[in-house]
Amino acid sequence: MLNTLVSGLQIVLSPSTFILIFAGTVVGVIFGALPGVSASMAVALALPFAYSMNGVVAIAFLCSVYCASITGGGITAILFKIPGTPSSAPTTFDGYPMAQRGEAGKALGYSLVASAIGGLIAAFAMAIISAPLAAVALKFGPGELFAVAMLGLSVLTCLDNGNVIKTLISGLLGLFLATIGMDPQTGVARFTWGNTTLLSGVEMIPVMIGLFAVTEVLKQTVKRAKKGGGNEMEGVSYKTAIPGVKDFFAVKWVMLRSSVLGTVVGILPGAGATIASFLSYTVEKKVSKYPEKFGTGIPDGIVASECANNAATGGAMVPLLALGIPGGNAAAIMMSALVLKGVQVGPLLVKSQPDYLSSVFGSMLITNIIMVFVALAIAKVFAKILAIPYSILGPVIIMLATIGSFALKNSTGDVVLMVAAGIIGYLFVSLGYSSAALVLGLVLGIMCEENLRRAYQIANGSWSKALNSPITIVLLLVCAAMILFPIIKGALPEKKAKN
Repeated sequence: MLNTLVSGLQIVLSPSTFILIFAGTVVGVIFGALPGVSASMAVALALPFAYSMNGVVAIAFLCSVYCASITGGGITAILFKIPGTPSSAPTTFDGYPMAQRGEAGKALGYSLVASAIGGLIAAFAMAIISAPLAAVALKFGPGELFAVAMLGLSVLTCLDNGNVIKTLISGLLGLFLATIGMDPQTGVARFTWGNTTLLSGVEMIPVMIGLFAVTEVLKQTVKRAKKGGGNEMEGVSYKTAIPGVKDFFAVKWVMLRSSVLGTVVGILPGAGATIASFLSYTVEKKVSKYPEKFGTGIPDGIVASECANNAATGGAMVPLLALGIPGGNAAAIMMSALVLKGVQVGPLLVKSQPDYLSSVFGSMLITNIIMVFVALAIAKVFAKILAIPYSILGPVIIMLATIGSFALKNSTGDVVLMVAAGIIGYLFVSLGYSSAALVLGLVLGIMCEENLRRAYQIANGSWSKALNSPITIVLLLVCAAMILFPIIKGALPEKKAKN
């Protein structure tokens, strides 16, 4: 561990490498804060710059972009209710209400420090327990990964305790949207109705932008029209102040639990930061002494989401370096960069070329410290935008949302999809349904289907053999408990009342 730390710092603190990591952090935060630019896209956009670097420096640079982009996504999630990255969606639940109360600076402070803590804990975990955890992750086949996806879906019952049925319906609609497009195994078009745009499936980023950004603009526009216009945020202080030590001490256990959970989820191939943030938010809501406050603007919700999604970045690097299995899309892009450099990624890499593990470890340590100050500077600029009259700010948000959706594939079809998602999102809000549940169903639907069908085929058409591993059974039992607990808990008072 000490040798890894010393070696990593020697690599990343050399002047040329440090400048590249600093530049990667700035680029990552900016890309992460832009609507429609996921962490994977940020790494892909930075990839050409890594071609001229040697392998060790290249992986450090790409890691800095990856970590910082996850953090950047929380800035616009808090200020405008636009998740810069999918994994920042749960941050909107409590971050945006705090910003609306005039506590944007406080919310950003919690977000940035929690991101740094989660990233640092994951970096140390990666260096210390990389090999043992990677060995466990290797045991996860299609059946186990299906159970992991179902575990993520089980959080639906906790996203809105006041209306579990409508939340479940929203999640099921998201699962249906995930089935649209070409069948991943047979290549048959499903539910496309002759539309070529839908052949590639329903893209998550345009839907997410529509459900969060466009819906919020429509909601605020209607709200202001009823009140006769005006800017509700005038006179609010936008100073981005870091909360005090006492404030962070009050959420220390939230940080620890979320960081550990995010690291573990990040290690699982294909799980990623989005599942980590949703799952962590739900766990904290369940163990909290005041679960009814979640969603109203409390620090615990912001800390849970941001710690987990940043910790997942470190976890995703474990199977990449130790097994040659990318833990997510961004890790897969980094793996392609290493392969182009002639690096043989796999179990022998850590032993034969330990500089790569040291480089990733050092890069994550430095990036998670630098990005707090970089993000604070960028957040101050973004925060001042809130003072702009909404008659101007609203159209600007729509413009950015449109650009973000179009840039995904240079397709007007994605813009139409974003608009449709925005209208549906507004109807969801009006009727009491959950946009977050729909997004979660869409995100996890593809993972559920692919792994379940693959497990079924490997078991030669036997459901009992497909889902009979101890890990799968335990995870599915946990899923069942998480789904049934709120329903049973809600039914108990009624039974007592009848008695």
